[in-house]
Amino acid sequence: MKPFDPIESLANMRHEFGEHGGVNLSIETSTTFTVLEAETMPDIFQGRAGPDQGGCYLYGRHFNPTVYVLGRQIAAIEGAKAGYCSASGMSAIAAAVLQLCKQGDHIVSSNTLYGGTYALFEEYLPEKCGLQVSWVDISDLTAVEAAMQQGTKLLYAESMANPTLRVADIPALAEIAHRYDARLIIDNTFTPMILSPIQLGADIVVHSMTKFLNGASDVVGGVVVGSTEFVQSLMDLHKGSLMLLGPTLDPRLAYEVSMRLPHLGLRMTEHSKRAQVFAERLAALDLPVTYPGLDDHSDHELLRRLGHREYGAGGIFTLDLGSKEAANRFMDILQNRDRFGFLAVSLGYFETLMSASASSTSSEMSEEAMESAGIQPGLVRFSIGYTGSIQQRWTQMEDALREMDLIQ
Repeated sequence: MKPFDPIESLANMRHEFGEHGGVNLSIETSTTFTVLEAETMPDIFQGRAGPDQGGCYLYGRHFNPTVYVLGRQIAAIEGAKAGYCSASGMSAIAAAVLQLCKQGDHIVSSNTLYGGTYALFEEYLPEKCGLQVSWVDISDLTAVEAAMQQGTKLLYAESMANPTLRVADIPALAEIAHRYDARLIIDNTFTPMILSPIQLGADIVVHSMTKFLNGASDVVGGVVVGSTEFVQSLMDLHKGSLMLLGPTLDPRLAYEVSMRLPHLGLRMTEHSKRAQVFAERLAALDLPVTYPGLDDHSDHELLRRLGHREYGAGGIFTLDLGSKEAANRFMDILQNRDRFGFLAVSLGYFETLMSASASSTSSEMSEEAMESAGIQPGLVRFSIGYTGSIQQRWTQMEDALREMDLIQ
């Protein structure tokens, strides 16, 4: 059997026409949709009919044709049966979790997550919904197994952890989760095209589309992909988390993201290529760089075994400057003097974005939690862009390193 290829899967799915025969997806901005026969309306509201069930579209907060197609396109990239998009990555995560869990249920989660997800699991969901969360080092499979309980509803991890860049052993995690009749949710924001969690055993994949999927830092969005049954449950008019909580993605934005997906493989390849060059050069200078594409990375072989090698090891690397003050000074030099990139949160942009995670995207975590996760105060996360030449950007990096007396 031929191995799954995300770019071929997307190409096969996209071969359809717009509403009027155009080669591009049509934008449907209607908030409500005509039902041709009155007898159809009750069937739609009871979930017996819909866009794929002999019915039609109903209302903009429910399925929208443009948003629906984008969800199918991302599902194709991930090798999933279905998908639907939401207004942010956090809304996608929250909807998926709330769809699976009820008050008092138990979750096992990686202790190294994006700060917003950590706050959702550590504070919001326990306080508002009574959910219980056990935190584990997701790379320690024995600890994961020990944290699971009869009645654990889900196991949650990032395919590549933010910001430590540890790689999740998705097949092993899926085996553990399914042994306890739990679902495995993987946040694949860092590694679209590179890892295909559904194909590796995950049940549900979420993305912040704001990042690599979109690639231009101008659209905020999220997506959930998984089985048709699960995605349909999210949109159920009576109990669907995406339907009832209302994090609707604007169809105009869905169109814009859809038009960028055909370039995703090219973009990820170039992000990875440049991250690999920078990581290798920094490592050659004996600087504390972390990148899964380096031979000495703890999960280098795991990523090679699980990933699609043609897309590289991702567009993110980290460099530990030793202290918050040194990290801030280094980023100031890179942005304000050398024009290397932008001191900003987020990632997956065509320009380089850099931030000290402990002071920004991981700041929702306590000092103890950050220490347990291995997030140091001086750790700078680089989402490497692809503007300018590699040599131009490396010269700028060298200049900042010399200014910091890190190299001669």
